[in-house]
Amino acid sequence: MDLSKKKKLAERTFGVGRERVVFIESRLGDIKDAITKQDIRDLHNDGAIIIRDIKGRRKVVRKTNKSKGNVRKKVKKGKREYLILTRKLRRYISDLSKQGKISKSDFNNIRKKIRNKSFKNKMQLKEQMEGGSR
Repeated sequence: MDLSKKKKLAERTFGVGRERVVFIESRLGDIKDAITKQDIRDLHNDGAIIIRDIKGRRKVVRKTNKSKGNVRKKVKKGKREYLILTRKLRRYISDLSKQGKISKSDFNNIRKKIRNKSFKNKMQLKEQMEGGSR
């Protein structure tokens, strides 16, 4: 007895795969007479059609951590201001050193002070240098 069409109907009715639909051997005559989805549902409720449980294991969803290299952060405003000021002052004392207006040891000392944020602006650096040379 070919019940493949009935099996397909049961698959569509319950939304399961072919392997999960099982017909009870003693009730095959009733299953053969079923035409509509409602007939299939009724047979399932009566116990002529059994739907097996899903085999296998549950898929484990793992949390993926972003690696540190992929995190984008905005540069802080304070750092940006520090960079601009530091580059400006270093360029200024570098030019003075090339012109021979300051010695190598003075150049190094001023550079350390720039790094320590001793000067708020270029004018303050100039005043400090004038005061130190007097």
